[in-house]
Amino acid sequence: MSALSKTLASLTIALIFAVPLVAQKRVSLTRVETRDAERRLAELGYWTGPVDGLFDPATKAALIAFQKWEGRTVTGRLTREELEAIANSRTPKPRDGNYAHVEVDIDRQVVLIVDENERVRVLPVSTGTDKPFVYDGQTSIAYTPRGRFVVYEKGVGWEDNLPGMYYANYISGGIAIHGSNSVPAQPASHGCIRIPIFAAREVSKMLKLGTIVLVYDKVSFVSARSWVENPKLKEAALANSALH
Repeated sequence: MSALSKTLASLTIALIFAVPLVAQKRVSLTRVETRDAERRLAELGYWTGPVDGLFDPATKAALIAFQKWEGRTVTGRLTREELEAIANSRTPKPRDGNYAHVEVDIDRQVVLIVDENERVRVLPVSTGTDKPFVYDGQTSIAYTPRGRFVVYEKGVGWEDNLPGMYYANYISGGIAIHGSNSVPAQPASHGCIRIPIFAAREVSKMLKLGTIVLVYDKVSFVSARSWVENPKLKEAALANSALH
């Protein structure tokens, strides 16, 4: 056998043994394993939808929110590696606590809906790109404002004059937390805070008028504890937002 033939034979043998290894890495999880992942994600506060062992859009969104919060590579794929990470993780903690409010973490691209006992519901979001865009002949920057806000106006269903906004919860000017059919892993909006459409109606029920919303990144954070301690300050903020 020539040297070339020996080399080809060796490569063929190597490929034969390599295929099962690749297949093993790509093997799908069982429905029981998927249900275990859903159950654990739900226990941690991620919005999974029904815990039924079906990897549906809600389960994928919960996994993406988990990957974003934990600083993992955002793949949206549930593997045994991700299953192990989920099993060994802790519940996300809000920056402000002990009162009901909403937090939008710009860096992580997630939203935390927090109750008065600091229990959280976590969803992935997509915020402003910080890039120029043109709307109705005017050029603006797709910026999601940071700071403390209150929900001052709400929409029901799809917005007639702003296509793509479902159950909008307005917090500043035309900026709203709203459902969208497009919530990529990275910032992609004109400034609004997009959430997965399957959760939009329920989120709208939770975000009543006057709900405090904190939007922050790693260099900007403003607590709203003073608004909780002195409700008149929040009432003033709500009245001011309504005027604009």
